[in-house]
Amino acid sequence: MSSEGLTESRGYKPFLPMILSYVASGGSLVLGSAAQLLTFAILARFLGVHEFSVFVAITAVASIAVHLCGLGAMECLVRRVARDRTIYPDMLGHNILLTAASGIVLMLAGAVTLPFFFALSPEPIDNFAVIALMLLTNIVLVRIIVLVEQIFIAHSDFASANMAVVGFAVARTVAAALACLVFGVSTVASWAVWQFICHVLVALACLWAIKGLGGPRYRIVREELPQGLYFSIPFILRALRQNADLLVLSLVTTAEIVSSYSVARRMLESSFLSVEALNRLIYPGSARMTTAGLHHALHRVLRVLAAATGIGLAAALTVFVLAPVLPHLFGHEYVSLVGFVRGLAWVVVPLAIWSVAVEALGASGYHAPRATVMGLGSIVGAGLAAGASWYAPPAGTFISFYVIEIAMVVATWGVFLRFVRRDRERAAREFQAGVVHGN
Repeated sequence: MSSEGLTESRGYKPFLPMILSYVASGGSLVLGSAAQLLTFAILARFLGVHEFSVFVAITAVASIAVHLCGLGAMECLVRRVARDRTIYPDMLGHNILLTAASGIVLMLAGAVTLPFFFALSPEPIDNFAVIALMLLTNIVLVRIIVLVEQIFIAHSDFASANMAVVGFAVARTVAAALACLVFGVSTVASWAVWQFICHVLVALACLWAIKGLGGPRYRIVREELPQGLYFSIPFILRALRQNADLLVLSLVTTAEIVSSYSVARRMLESSFLSVEALNRLIYPGSARMTTAGLHHALHRVLRVLAAATGIGLAAALTVFVLAPVLPHLFGHEYVSLVGFVRGLAWVVVPLAIWSVAVEALGASGYHAPRATVMGLGSIVGAGLAAGASWYAPPAGTFISFYVIEIAMVVATWGVFLRFVRRDRERAAREFQAGVVHGN
């Protein structure tokens, strides 16, 4: 082999495992996303515009609550176990206790409140029961399943994590196909039962899959409580911001626009999964690298930024080109769907750019500044999205989306670079102090 060929081989070999891991991780998320999209399409077709809009609204509420369930304990597990696997039993017990306690409170609070806004059955008791069942499914059971995925990631077992993602998505698709195509389910109340059974079976399979990693030690890891809250609050506020426009649109527009917009939002989330695959692959290694300071991972983060930007552009272009196919999948009664999907497609690019910065802050344990910038962005964004959706629907909704995400790019990278500089200066002072002490 020539010296040039040897150099080239040596240059690529260190990156080959990472590339293969990303392909596997990204492939699993894409497959999972495709299955979720198919599930969404089946439900959209068979529930119809009105029932589907109600299903979307309740799911939106659950998507906010699920980030509060567990009080951010999952991130603590990934970060701590990636650094020291002997702490896994404590972090697992910590997660189980917080997930159970917060999940019960959230489910009961929602079951008492939501029946005043949504009627899934003419009988009050039945309406309460159906809503409670949906919340149990979409908050507690979803959190358990996602926890198992994160446990595998904490142990750098990405193959099992990928299987959990794909298996969960495929199970939901099979359940939707059986319920709607075979048994003729056409109401949210009927689908709630099928959805619950599906999630219970998947949760049991996931719990069985992690039994070989060891059992939990039930205790609250007190020092991680504030860290978990700092981690989860930004996601709660972001979920609130993301659903503020949807809730306002439901007040000022038709059920068709609400349903089409919710599908467009789902497409945006699906396109972001290609970036999320990269972020979740990078996170454990970044957590280890930043133990001695965020500045040690600066070059790594910049490489991730370049990759994430390219992936985001490719995902946006793909969604934009394939948008005309969607009415054949979801149904032609969703007349606004193609325009809405194309209007939101490019949001994934700024979203990918700022997600790299917040993931780096999280991996390094800077959850307070991370929570601050994401929280303030979500609060301001919720107001802007709600106001724009109220005064100029739906065009104002789309404009506000781009304004918010671009502003988040500036804010998050400003905070990230500030802490890189601070860690570098602190390391320099400690080095100088050591030299003086040594002399």
